[in-house]
Amino acid sequence: MKAKTQKLLSESKTARWIALALISLTMFFAYFFVDVAAPLQSLLERNHGWSPETFGMLGGSEFFLNVFAFFLILSGIILDKMGIRFTIITSGLAMLIGGAIKYYALTESFATSGLATFLESFWTSVPASAKLAFFGFAIFGVGVEMAGITVSKTIVKWFKGKELALAMGLEMATARLGVFAVFRLSPIFAEKGGAVNSVAWGVAFLTVGLLLFLIYTIMDLRLDRQLGEEKELEHEEAFKISDLWLILKNPGFLAIAGLCVLFYSAIFPFQKFATDMLASKLDISIRDAAAMFSYFPIGAMILTPFIGAFLDNKGYGATMMFYGAILLTVSHLIFAFVPASVFNHAIAYSTIVILGLAFSLVPASMWPSIPKIVEERFLGSAYGLTFWIQNIGLLAVPILIGWSLSASNPGVSEQISAGIEGAKYNYFVPELIFAGFGVAAMILSLVLKSVDKNKGFGLDLPNKQ
Repeated sequence: MKAKTQKLLSESKTARWIALALISLTMFFAYFFVDVAAPLQSLLERNHGWSPETFGMLGGSEFFLNVFAFFLILSGIILDKMGIRFTIITSGLAMLIGGAIKYYALTESFATSGLATFLESFWTSVPASAKLAFFGFAIFGVGVEMAGITVSKTIVKWFKGKELALAMGLEMATARLGVFAVFRLSPIFAEKGGAVNSVAWGVAFLTVGLLLFLIYTIMDLRLDRQLGEEKELEHEEAFKISDLWLILKNPGFLAIAGLCVLFYSAIFPFQKFATDMLASKLDISIRDAAAMFSYFPIGAMILTPFIGAFLDNKGYGATMMFYGAILLTVSHLIFAFVPASVFNHAIAYSTIVILGLAFSLVPASMWPSIPKIVEERFLGSAYGLTFWIQNIGLLAVPILIGWSLSASNPGVSEQISAGIEGAKYNYFVPELIFAGFGVAAMILSLVLKSVDKNKGFGLDLPNKQ
């Protein structure tokens, strides 16, 4: 190979941190939109006729196309075949289009349209606004998950052998800040214009995010031109569709993917119900409950980069996943078993902090571990498969939680819709379900440690070379 005549752009600390900032800010806006309706469950129930089952189906609809149409697996293949720039622009456009459809579903213009009349003619138990919102959110879900795997591979491209876990931790921390922002801002936006106003702001943020993705592609193009010589040498080892089987045969990959779906099933669906759960248990307003829960991602946002730096220098990734699963289980057991008569603000904040610690430990150690167990040439497909398996849980669990909430609280939905004072849900059964996922994650994290010991993946070794 010829000697390099210029310094690679990725060797410049300034350049690679700017690249990280661009893609991380877009994920901030994406995560804001993911949960833009999360603090608005009761508002949607009163003003749009959405039951808990309908609200749960909205959460699940984000993952429908990714799971049943295999879009996430396809996204990983597209990423490995077409490259980062094509995939990142496609993901940004899909997020914006899907978000715009979800916004339109909540407008008066849609409510009086022929499309609304048509959608009301079937599946009559679900409002037309919800059906169209499901469709838009499903398209958005294709984009946001495609963006997730692309961002992961992008960070590996710029930071492999350097500050990989720290970079991934900072990206996740920025995304977590989007969750904090949505629980703070969405109720305020809704007070000034209803749920549709909150979603409108989310669409505006997605537009800014797409522009940042476009700016990033300029840097990516320059780096690829510098790497052109190496790319030609690696062409003979390009990803093949048959390599999916090699990924699925890898016991380390299966263990991490299983841990991923269990862990995230007890986090992201919970976020969508957490505001109403806290409001019901503490007998406080939705706005106050949303403000309280907004601190959940703050702990993760602060701690994740430090945990990433520790993993880069000291290791113990597999061990961190086990500890995170323990904290996850403990937090949901507290929410389930501490009675409302004892449950106070101090206990609520403490439990939210415990859950935030779990949300720091597991993702910060899990995502940088995948490059240790699969070859780089099909890293995009490995991330795509992981996200696809994760999305199965994220599709099913919100629907399961919505159903369990109604089934364990007969008649409450009708009372809330009728505006009866004091009507509220008891979240004991949903919290037991979330805790069950935590227990299963603990078991699987021990399996992962055993596989790592036998196969020598080095998951507990430092990332820095």
